[in-house]
Amino acid sequence: MQIGKEQRVSTNTAQADVEAQWGEWMAAAQDGDAAAYRKLLESILPPLRRLVRARLSDATLSEDVVQDTLLHIHRARHTYRPERPFGPWMRTIARNAVIDALRERGRRGDREVMVEALESLPQAATMPDLDAADERLSPRLRAALDALSPGQRQAVELIHLRGLSVAAAAAQAGVSPGALKVRAHRGYRALRAQLGGGRG
Repeated sequence: MQIGKEQRVSTNTAQADVEAQWGEWMAAAQDGDAAAYRKLLESILPPLRRLVRARLSDATLSEDVVQDTLLHIHRARHTYRPERPFGPWMRTIARNAVIDALRERGRRGDREVMVEALESLPQAATMPDLDAADERLSPRLRAALDALSPGQRQAVELIHLRGLSVAAAAAQAGVSPGALKVRAHRGYRALRAQLGGGRG
């Protein structure tokens, strides 16, 4: 038990020494030492990759985030204060880059799947009424729409199938524009979950 504790202390000390060296290199880089900056980037790359890959399963995305982190470090290098530890500063930048990437992937995924789902819907300009729209829906998409709550379905139909503006759709539904947007967004998310990213 004591040996394990001593090993942890030794590892922590070694890590602290490494991070102290990083801080020295960054301070030198801030003074224009290009060689120190190159050493810093080469030294932090492997631990950065481990940190990011521990949070992201997608290898391509994780490498993109590592490169983004290095770019953020480069752009923010003037904000590093040499009297403060370098490791926490670097890890904060990396964690923020991971969070940004996950948010963007979520937004992009929602957009991509909803584009696929909504491409299956008839175009509003050719659909003067909902009965005509229903005739052109694929069975799979019709079932997905039917599974929405009444408010969500109404929001999706008014905005997408009938092509009404949010204000006009909200007035017809008898709710505020903000409430209608929430219903529509939830409806799109529910469609995405039901359709599983495929087409109808």
